[in-house]
Amino acid sequence: MLRAGDRVLLGLSGGKDSLSLLHVLLHFRSRAPIRFELAACTVDPQSPDYDPSPLKAYMAELGVPYFYESQPIVAEAQAKMQGDSFCAYCSRMRRGILYRVARENGCNVLALAQHLDDLAETFLMSAFFGGRLRTMRAQYLNDAGDVRVIRPLAYARERQTRDFAAKAGLPVVHENCPACFAMPMQRYQMKQLLAEQEKRHPSLFANLLTAMRPLMGQPPQ
Repeated sequence: MLRAGDRVLLGLSGGKDSLSLLHVLLHFRSRAPIRFELAACTVDPQSPDYDPSPLKAYMAELGVPYFYESQPIVAEAQAKMQGDSFCAYCSRMRRGILYRVARENGCNVLALAQHLDDLAETFLMSAFFGGRLRTMRAQYLNDAGDVRVIRPLAYARERQTRDFAAKAGLPVVHENCPACFAMPMQRYQMKQLLAEQEKRHPSLFANLLTAMRPLMGQPPQ
């Protein structure tokens, strides 16, 4: 997913997944046979339940170029959202901000921290509630064709990022999607369903990965 000369912008929420990916990318930057640059951006939606501001000092300690974008996404969603979920609205707004920051700072790659559990949940939600076989793609070019989006953790399990973040003592910002934690959303229901089924069928996620591979996209040329 990484190529020589890439300038990578990491979408950093402060959750266990994005902080784990931050350190994975830092590790590869120091050891990979190719050279690439790394920066990070946090989008603060101005929710009273989410305060990612402690990340500013942490990123300064790491010496990683860091951009902090604060925008009243929560208030905008309440005022403008029509027939859409909060999560979908927030995701679109945050992605647009990340694309803008990437372009303004010469980054050609946007790294996102969704893992295999996220892909599996999306796959089931799309089939159950949308009638389509879709999931998040591991890497692709955005519609404008100027930013390559990568998900390096697409083959990793959530329990791996949880364990890594705990063992490494990462400064995790908890409940970084307050709307999802505040109500029984579809994604949370899918997470529970998958957890119960995995207890009965240990190969569940391996089978789901096989089913999802054709949907995860081919590497952009």
